[in-house]
Amino acid sequence: MPKYKIIFAGELQDEIYDSYEFAEEQALYSVSCSRLGAEILHMSNPGDYPLDDYEEPDYEIIEVDD
Repeated sequence: MPKYKIIFAGELQDEIYDSYEFAEEQALYSVSCSRLGAEILHMSNPGDYPLDDYEEPDYEIIEVDD
């Protein structure tokens, strides 16, 4: 049975997932957390953290051996 890992923002994550769908769900959750973090930083100091500079991180789901 194949297992999956996520490469998020260029870094291989440690977690191993049993299904591609669950790995993708976790990757999308990480993207949304990244966006929320950028919004919080912007609210606390908009001059240093403009939202125009925010770039959504890339992710890739790869199949790994058991």
